[in-house]
Amino acid sequence: MQSLANERPRESEPEKTQDEVESLVREFLATEAGFAQVYTINRDGFPVGRTIVAVARPNWDVDLVQRRVHRRIGQMRRNPKAEVVWVGSPRPDSINDRPHVYDFGLQIPRVVFIRGDVRFMEDDELLATYKAQTEHQRSLGLTKAPLRTPSEVVEELIGTVIEAVQVRVEGFGSGARSYQWSPREELS
Repeated sequence: MQSLANERPRESEPEKTQDEVESLVREFLATEAGFAQVYTINRDGFPVGRTIVAVARPNWDVDLVQRRVHRRIGQMRRNPKAEVVWVGSPRPDSINDRPHVYDFGLQIPRVVFIRGDVRFMEDDELLATYKAQTEHQRSLGLTKAPLRTPSEVVEELIGTVIEAVQVRVEGFGSGARSYQWSPREELS
């Protein structure tokens, strides 16, 4: 894991371990982050973002189960590179007292960036992913989304996995410190 101060030097503070950072990030994604912004590349080569439900796996890959009607599906087929971003409020102990350029008087927000390669799910993986997430949401009392039969899932929805090549997080350490790692390298 790479740790970047991103601020003018401060007195030495104990560095968080990767396990500590990952634990904080997983808790944030599970309990606070909510919707994500997903960025794909359009036909003209520009990044295009939109808000969507995205679920990070334990290995940092990201599941996207979505309706088949979206332009992003074609963008992912043409250029299978994507980035998923979750942004949330600052941690209660957030500080931003040593900025390099401007002092906005604001705390550092928590942000998780996962960059990766898009892989399309086969029907069995789509069905299993849809079922697991639907059961999880319903166990929390979140029941407004329609229940689909397996044939409706395959007909109406499409699943993709953003296979993470880089995770970068901000707002989980002291000051403007950010952390970055490559999950695929850790598996090697």
